[in-house]
Amino acid sequence: MQERYRTVAREGVHEIEINRSRFLCTLAPAATEQEAQDVIQRVRKEHPTATHNCFAYVIGADGGVRKASDDGEPGGTAGVPMLQMLLRREVRYAVAVVTRYYGGVKLGAGGLIRAYGGAVGEALDRLGTVTRQRFRLVTVTVDHQRAGKLENDLRATGRAVREVRYAEAVTIELGLPEADVDAFRDWLADATAGTAAVEVGGEAYQDT
Repeated sequence: MQERYRTVAREGVHEIEINRSRFLCTLAPAATEQEAQDVIQRVRKEHPTATHNCFAYVIGADGGVRKASDDGEPGGTAGVPMLQMLLRREVRYAVAVVTRYYGGVKLGAGGLIRAYGGAVGEALDRLGTVTRQRFRLVTVTVDHQRAGKLENDLRATGRAVREVRYAEAVTIELGLPEADVDAFRDWLADATAGTAAVEVGGEAYQDT
C-alpha cells in the first residue's frame, strides 16, 4: 500500500484559448471510478454543443486504474497527453475533462497534444494539489477528567486528531503513522498514568 499520494485540492475549471479554440479543463477529485464517470457525464451535459469532451482519470493510490478518451480527436492527441500530465505530476484519485470549442483553425497533432496536456497542467497549477499520508486509525478512551488536557497534549505534539466524542467516557480518534504506534502507546500511558485505553484500527489516508 502506498505511503502517500497527491490529489487535486478542489474541483474547478480553468480555460485557455489557442488559435480561437477554447479549451476548458474541469479538474476534480474522484474517490472511485464511478465518481470519475459521474463528473465526465455532468460536464458533457453542461457542454452539449462542445466539439469534444475528452477525459482522463487516475484512481488508486498506486495509480492502478487509468483511463483516457480522445472523444473524436485524432488518436492519442487528447486523452493520452491529459493522462500523462496527471501521471507526471503524480496525481491520483482525480479526473480531468477538457471541453473543446473549435475555433476554425486546425492545430495539428502536436498542437493538440500540447493544448490538451497544457490545459490539465495549468488547471493543476491553478487549483493546487494536496498530499495525503497513510495513517493507522487509533481510538483512545479516557475519562472526562483527563480528556481536555489529553486532547490539548495530542494537538500540541502534532498528532492528527480526527474526532472527539463525549459519552460516559471520552473517545478520541486520531491517525498515526504505522511506525509511531508503539511509541504512542508508551507516551499515552505516561500522559494518563495508565488510565486510558487504546485500540488500533484500520488504515486511512489524510492530508498532511
